[in-house]
Amino acid sequence: MSSALSSRPTLPVTSSPLAWLKWPLVSLLALAVLWLVFSIMATGQYLWGLGTLVLAASAFFIYLSNVGFAYRYLWPGIAGMLLFVAFPLAYTFQLGFTNYSSSNLLTEDRSRAYLLGLSEFDEADAHAYSLHADGREFRLVLRDADNTPQWVSGPLALRSGKTPPVVAMQSPAQASFAVQEPLSLRERLEHRQVLQQLVLQVPGGSELRYAGLREFAPIKPLWKANPDGSVTEVASGTVYAPNRDTGFFTAADGATLQPGFKVFVGWKNYGRLFGDEDFRGPFVSIFIWTVVFAALTVVFSLAVGMSLAVLLNWEGLRWRTTYRTLLFLPYAVPGFISILVFKGLFNQNFGEINAILDALFGIKPAWFADPFLAKTMILMVNTWLGYPYIMILCAGLLKAIPADLYEASALAGAGPLTNFFKITIPQIIKPLTPLLISAFAFNFNNFVLIALLTDGRPDFLNTKIPAGQTDILVSYTYRIAFRDSGQDFGLAAAISTLIFILVALLSIANLRLTRGQGK
Repeated sequence: MSSALSSRPTLPVTSSPLAWLKWPLVSLLALAVLWLVFSIMATGQYLWGLGTLVLAASAFFIYLSNVGFAYRYLWPGIAGMLLFVAFPLAYTFQLGFTNYSSSNLLTEDRSRAYLLGLSEFDEADAHAYSLHADGREFRLVLRDADNTPQWVSGPLALRSGKTPPVVAMQSPAQASFAVQEPLSLRERLEHRQVLQQLVLQVPGGSELRYAGLREFAPIKPLWKANPDGSVTEVASGTVYAPNRDTGFFTAADGATLQPGFKVFVGWKNYGRLFGDEDFRGPFVSIFIWTVVFAALTVVFSLAVGMSLAVLLNWEGLRWRTTYRTLLFLPYAVPGFISILVFKGLFNQNFGEINAILDALFGIKPAWFADPFLAKTMILMVNTWLGYPYIMILCAGLLKAIPADLYEASALAGAGPLTNFFKITIPQIIKPLTPLLISAFAFNFNNFVLIALLTDGRPDFLNTKIPAGQTDILVSYTYRIAFRDSGQDFGLAAAISTLIFILVALLSIANLRLTRGQGK
């Protein structure tokens, strides 16, 4: 048998055609990565470039070596976590220690370069011009104050756009061009885009640029650089030095220039949260309301959802399936649709809720103008949106309670309330606690509800930074960063860091509760 096996013909080992392409493709990919890294570093973003290089190098090492096949499956998840979770958190955290805002977007070098790039036309040395046809091409003629031709350009191919960026001007005699009737203003407008790109070099070294439909003029800078990093205003001679505490170029008299630049301010943003009385008042009120809003939402949703689940668990109730389906509908409808519907229902003048209250009691509450009523409305809407989730959870947990407990309770003569408080709640509250903590954390950052229903209003009065009575921390942070508060990204990042810490603590508590129940 062994001889028969040994006599079998062996097939030649052939390699896949794709194997020949492996290393050329790897080489091309490596060159592309190096090009990307150098391009990033060329813009001055050295940390970004270094991070890209490390990430790409780790990918090449894991997928081209025999370090372990398990890492090939883990690397995409780890890379995604670093890019989309760890990096945004670290970036937000470091922004909280800067003055990054709409007034301080640039770096110091870019802010200085912007100022040095500002210029204006020197009207005192401006020249009127006219445009003349020269066969299929054109000639540009500069005139003096007496409207006499002073300088003439060579032939310009304005129609094709193939004109040199710098055009040398000559005297009319040297140009050997007889000045003819100029083009009309309407005909000159047809070539305005090409004329705007021209730089006219006149004898003596002066450069003239397009300054309007009738003039070419030299450009003079408004600022000049100094060796110490400051800038000087050419017109007044005032020196503005970079103030690295405030992030602005500042003169001796305290005047500042825009745009500012981003600087490290340490704990200043956190100091504003807790040390500035004008800012601390609204912030503390919003923080307390955020906690109360999230806690009451969980309490009310739990009360409604658990009560309905117990009711629907009653065997003698007819049409239980129909009731359960109808009560689950608020959870099936997209949340933003329900919120917008409730916004219309609570409208003071045209809403159905006020129409009913007016017909029954003769009142029309100002739901969106009164802070207490606005908060009450938010809690009612959020309870409506949240109770189906709790109801479904409790319905499932009720099925796990042994029926023997209720039978023993019935033999002892206990009523429904006793069963509810002595058997039902103790049996389901422990497995339900981690889910309630998750619901609290979700409502702690329930931005959609606040943004769509009240937009944080009504506002606090006499505050440095606009803040709403119904704002929660996340909507308040959005307002500071992107709305009507000067786009203070550094302060918003500091608040976001605090929110992250609070939610992280809730997550840790949730994990510990879950771990404790698993033992």
